[in-house]
Amino acid sequence: MEYHIRYDAAQEALVLLDQRLLPTREEFFVCRGSEDIVAALAAMVVRGAPAIGVTAAWGCMLAALEAAQEADWRTVLEGRLERIASARPTAVNLRWAVDRMRRLWTPDLSVTRLAAAWRAEAAAMQQQDIACNRALGAFGAQLVPRGARIMTHCNAGALATAGYGTALGVIRAAWERDTSITVIANETRPFLQGARLTAYELAGEGIPVRVACDNACALLMRQGLVDCVVLGADRIAANGDTANKIGSYGVALLAQAHGIPFYVAAPLSTLDPHTPDGAAIPIEEREAREVTHMGDAQITPDGVPVFNFAFDVTPARLIAAIITEKGLVRPPYDTAIAGLFARS
Repeated sequence: MEYHIRYDAAQEALVLLDQRLLPTREEFFVCRGSEDIVAALAAMVVRGAPAIGVTAAWGCMLAALEAAQEADWRTVLEGRLERIASARPTAVNLRWAVDRMRRLWTPDLSVTRLAAAWRAEAAAMQQQDIACNRALGAFGAQLVPRGARIMTHCNAGALATAGYGTALGVIRAAWERDTSITVIANETRPFLQGARLTAYELAGEGIPVRVACDNACALLMRQGLVDCVVLGADRIAANGDTANKIGSYGVALLAQAHGIPFYVAAPLSTLDPHTPDGAAIPIEEREAREVTHMGDAQITPDGVPVFNFAFDVTPARLIAAIITEKGLVRPPYDTAIAGLFARS
């Protein structure tokens, strides 16, 4: 699946599969300018760390096309880049992508040449992400025993990347080698990425998947129905602490209690050597309505406040290995991650 992020040159627009409507409706959200990109990121039309990085890169190109109409185009463009980079705070890929585009912005470039350079770079980033996910998947598949029952949390599949996926890339690669594996997709309240998106992807490819309520994890593990856990990441700190969708930390604690290996799959762009540990990762808090309502149906009493943190942080000590496109990273993560960046 690679059609969910598509640049339409004829329209000069980025066309995104609207993930809010899956699995029952496939409709597209057309971004004709940088503010459309910001809106799509904030509303989770597109989500998943690598996918929002690729989307941000295309957003920079659209911002350059807009700024070309302004006399003080450099100032205007800088402001729009910062708007894109700040659309969501936790996933490091968002600012990473904007910073990668900024590095191509040299003083001698006209805005027209800059937009062309950014168009080529965004397209390259999109293809590179697919390639690194496939490499990552091949490394991760080595960790999956034959006939494994794999639990995953949230959606770290093709929809969360430019294609193929990180955690689901591992599952896809394992499935290509062994069709006896099965998957448990935690529903992932409140946005239900597991129930809606992970199940949608895997079922569409014929990979056996069952959806489980988030609060069933302990029971499933105690009954011996889980052999390993594989999930993605939105930011990995220099010491290996990992921010991922809310509930991931709880799954990691349960996996430790039941002696089940807990793996994180993420590209190097999600590793943040400038953030020392999980305490320094900003945690996004989203609007209450995502918790108080299921669709249009209200499920909590009027006036009752809720918590809606989008992410939590799993301490490095609970992670058996981090799977990257450069290979497996194992503890001690501080030295391993530093070494990985030194080699890269």
